[in-house]
Amino acid sequence: QVQLVESGGGLVQPGGSLRLSCAASGSIFSIDVMGWYRQASGNQRELVAAITRGGSTNYEDSVKGRFTISRDNAKNTVYPQMNSLKPEDTAVYYCNAENVRSTAWGRLNNYWGQGTQVTVSA
Repeated sequence: QVQLVESGGGLVQPGGSLRLSCAASGSIFSIDVMGWYRQASGNQRELVAAITRGGSTNYEDSVKGRFTISRDNAKNTVYPQMNSLKPEDTAVYYCNAENVRSTAWGRLNNYWGQGTQVTVSA
């Protein structure tokens, strides 16, 4: 089994910054993609940013230029640095680990963290 532990959420003023982190632990051989999604009240969950094991990144259009995602493969940890935060960034942010293998030839599984609240408000 694999667990994702998130940290770094909280309240920040517009224009401020937050750095989230998500550490995956458990029986892990490899993780193809690690990313962050968010879900605002009344909205569907959407991808914010993701990064592959090789370092390729993908960002939702509204966060391009403001958010930067990085990853430490040795620690199975992913860090989104969120700058120039706006009130519309307010949401619960969820960590995701996609195509996780417990052994070299094991089946692929996907896992979610429990979510951390980010509130951008004056």
